[in-house]
Amino acid sequence: MYSWDEGKRETNNAKHGVDFTAADAFDWQTAMIVDDERFAYGERREIAFGFIGARLHVLVFTRREATHIISLRKANSREIKRYVEALG
Repeated sequence: MYSWDEGKRETNNAKHGVDFTAADAFDWQTAMIVDDERFAYGERREIAFGFIGARLHVLVFTRREATHIISLRKANSREIKRYVEALG
């Protein structure tokens, strides 16, 4: 189950071309999850690298009553490399 801010969903879709509703197909079984420590957000944020279909995506989220989506986009080449290297 997911939640999100509707305005943020629209902004994300316009910027990245990925709608938050695509998270329904996010493969959590093969996802790599790390803490998002880039800034002090005032809440714990996590970054998940996982597949939607055949493409690796980056899902930034926080755990609330539902998984609250902050951002969802296709992974860039650096992130794909990081994911592959983490698999060993």
